[in-house]
Amino acid sequence: MRLLLINPNTTPEITDLVARHARRILRDEAEITAVTGRFGARYVAGRAAYAVASHAALDACAEHGQGHDAVLLACFGDPGLEALKEISPVPVVGMAEASCHMACLLGRRFAIVTGGERWGPMLQDFVAAQGLSPRIAAIRTVAPSGAAIAGDPDGAMQVLAEACRSCAEKDGADVVVLGGAGLAGLADRVAERAGVPVICSLEAGLRATIAAARLGFGQPPDSVATAASAGVDSVGLSEALTRALAYPQRIASRSP
Repeated sequence: MRLLLINPNTTPEITDLVARHARRILRDEAEITAVTGRFGARYVAGRAAYAVASHAALDACAEHGQGHDAVLLACFGDPGLEALKEISPVPVVGMAEASCHMACLLGRRFAIVTGGERWGPMLQDFVAAQGLSPRIAAIRTVAPSGAAIAGDPDGAMQVLAEACRSCAEKDGADVVVLGGAGLAGLADRVAERAGVPVICSLEAGLRATIAAARLGFGQPPDSVATAASAGVDSVGLSEALTRALAYPQRIASRSP
């Protein structure tokens, strides 16, 4: 099985971090292709950067999707997720989508902890769009951005643990999602200090992507585009993305 992991941030070190943890988690379950956004913010930390990252994710999928069995959008908040699902013939899973739904399986009410203060209202909107507002206990952001946490995870451990503990003790969360590509691999360490179950958004995303690939959900490569995804002409985009918009759901095919 081959998985395409898209980091629409433009920091290769974040891609390397996520890919390293993904390979450790999956071991021999799948071959990982990890790609970095070709343009945009170094790390998504606001709505404008999020909008550009959506374009970058589409661009990366169109360019690198060929021959993969599923796609994981490795940026918490899932910029461009629904658009990716429209053009991809294979399953596309978002880290935030997967981890929030996983949290609902593990607890009655869940919370999210992530880096970067602007993510608070953005994630409120995301949770509402997922239909999970009745299940969210809290969304807590910490001052260091995800990129800063990735650069100094030990230094951020205490503030992350305190935020997760507050979600449980003050907000009534049964389980906490630790969200962000830059926070990959920290959930177990944070849980030890916080005393509450903590979900790694990357691991949840990977598990959901593997499951979706095995079930075979997604549009077959030779399907006729539906009215909702009818091809359109475009100007100024990459050659690969231009083709993807003209012939949606034909940018990739399953690996042998």
